[in-house]
Amino acid sequence: MSRTITARSGRNAAGGDANRWAVLVVLCVSLLLVALDATILHVAVPSLTENLRPGATELLWIVDAYPLVCASLLILFGTLGDRIGRRRVLLLGYGIFGLASAVAALATEPWVLIGARALLGVGGAMIMPATLSIIRTVFPDRRERATAIGVWTAVAAIGAAAGPVLGGFLVEHYWWGSVFLINIPLMALILPLARRLLPESRGSAEGPWDVLGALMAAAGVLGCVLGVKRAGAGEPLLSVLTAGPLLAGALLLVLFVRRQRRRAHPLIDMRLFSRPAFTTSVGCIVLAMLALVGLELIAIQYLQLVLGLSPLETGLRLLPLTFAAMAAGATGSYTLRRIGPRRMVGWGFLLTAAAVLLLTFMGQHDRPLLLTAGFVLLGFGLQTTLFSAYESMLSEAPPRSAGGAAAIGETSYQLGAGMGIALLGSVMNAAYAPGLADVPGVPATASGAAANSLGEAYQVAERLGGTAGEALHTAARHAFVDGLHLTLFVSAGLLLTGAAMALRLPRVMECPVDVEAAVEEAAAQAAAEAEAKAEAEAGAPRDAVSGPTLVPGQPVSSPADTAPAAVPQDPPRPLPGAGQAGKMSGAATRAR
Repeated sequence: MSRTITARSGRNAAGGDANRWAVLVVLCVSLLLVALDATILHVAVPSLTENLRPGATELLWIVDAYPLVCASLLILFGTLGDRIGRRRVLLLGYGIFGLASAVAALATEPWVLIGARALLGVGGAMIMPATLSIIRTVFPDRRERATAIGVWTAVAAIGAAAGPVLGGFLVEHYWWGSVFLINIPLMALILPLARRLLPESRGSAEGPWDVLGALMAAAGVLGCVLGVKRAGAGEPLLSVLTAGPLLAGALLLVLFVRRQRRRAHPLIDMRLFSRPAFTTSVGCIVLAMLALVGLELIAIQYLQLVLGLSPLETGLRLLPLTFAAMAAGATGSYTLRRIGPRRMVGWGFLLTAAAVLLLTFMGQHDRPLLLTAGFVLLGFGLQTTLFSAYESMLSEAPPRSAGGAAAIGETSYQLGAGMGIALLGSVMNAAYAPGLADVPGVPATASGAAANSLGEAYQVAERLGGTAGEALHTAARHAFVDGLHLTLFVSAGLLLTGAAMALRLPRVMECPVDVEAAVEEAAAQAAAEAEAKAEAEAGAPRDAVSGPTLVPGQPVSSPADTAPAAVPQDPPRPLPGAGQAGKMSGAATRAR
């Protein structure tokens, strides 16, 4: 067997009908914590800056340390879970995440908070691919798995969108460290539940684990994400600190792919990328996250700095996006069965593009109905796309490679988020900065400082005061809105590209019998029954096992005299799905 599953306490290897949905609840709560931590800090940055007084570079690393470390280690920990056990890696990730949260909440120096955020990234990299790969194992049936992934993606969207709401509430009522402190009681609750409910599963254990390859992948992803983020922060693309990490990361990833193709037992089976559905799904995840994260970051700045909303009010304005994402996730499995992956992903991109174009009517004044309608369409469309892309990607991967496939999907997620901030942020800066070049009465040095961001422009305007300060404040608002419109048009073009890419996905949702999972599930169940029988026999009285007791003066009975009456035995039952394996595998082959 290439994949092993440990059955504990008499439970089925795959979680069984009785508890696999409880397993899904545990996994979704785990994902919720990781997703919350990715966005909850955004609204706490002003309060954090006031208390810790970090420099510009330190503040950048406080925000970016978590996603950078998390993205770079996803492949390493995803494939490690395939090797040593996904449950084991997940539980270790819980412990690291809780410890890092405590350190971050109590940090009194910027460098301590940076280190804690990096440690949070390590824990997140352990948790995220493990949740998705365990879902692949616990739900071998594609229809049920589609429902589970729909819930999983909805929870991810809820966490990302609820982060600003919860963060705004905590910052207004407590202090910035409370955004990390809430992780500790939740981890204390989820850890014992996970130890009790989650089944252990592994992938292929053949050959040595490629430690060098895992480190190459981590360094390569780190270089690419770091270079992309620096470009998004406004650094020149050809500068050493931007182009250097990008080129080094890309080179390491190319060498990693070549190494995996040559190895007999690779970390990641590169043959997965020869499947059009898998490659297309990964590309769609990148494009969807590129649009979502970039637009969300710009929308938060618009709501707070242009409309003047508080952090809590900003989070509440984003709630329609969350509710729409929940609805898309809840209905995703049904929709996927009815219309198939191709139309579901394509229509999701088209709906998102329509939402983005609708949001171009945002201006200097608040239009709540317009914003609500745009966010509802945006949340439903993006969640539809992400759900179907994740489901198609994971279904194309065999169970033994679930950890590696999940790591690829999550790395694509993180790369898309980083690229979204970099690309859309660069477009925004390119359109925003020229609007502040010739403001009457404003010195060139003040205009240059104001061109960095809208928040900095407000600070410069406040220092200038008078007519010049008012003119700079007004010019910055108008330049930001103009840049927002251009950014939305660029985003709509990228989303339409995603809709065209979706044409390579399968037209219908194929549901072949997972013969490998069925055979391994039956084997694990038989092993558990044999173990229970052995324990029962070991606990039986000695006389019952050793035979009859000899009593003087009495004849010794023969085995035939003491043997119980024969009981008719049922014929052996075939393994689940074995009777249909030939027909379904042939149908699946023709469909592909």
